[in-house]
Amino acid sequence: MAGHSPAFLALIQDARTRVREVNARDMPRILSEQPAARLIDVREESEFAAGHVEGAEWLGKGVIERDIEVKHPDRNEPLYLYCGSGFRSVIAADNLQKMGYGQVFSVDGGWRDLKDLFPIES
Repeated sequence: MAGHSPAFLALIQDARTRVREVNARDMPRILSEQPAARLIDVREESEFAAGHVEGAEWLGKGVIERDIEVKHPDRNEPLYLYCGSGFRSVIAADNLQKMGYGQVFSVDGGWRDLKDLFPIES
């Protein structure tokens, strides 16, 4: 967590008290057991374009709250959010829960770990 401001880290810790997190290493099993689950990349669009988990959908942290209801109207659909390491995704997951989404998870380890577990596309 080096390099992050104390206020940002406090924001992350606060969100983590409300958000369910899953370890990136568990995602291959989770996605195979839950065919309806969606993997959503909340990184910047340029990060997504440079490489992402095959089949992941891009809904960046800057637009996810605006676009989620159009892209995923079912508030009970399992949504697994990932970013670079798990900070942006926990904030996004917290916001989606506040919007009424009940099956939202943040992938701890994010892209840093997922890129070694799944095929990658760009």
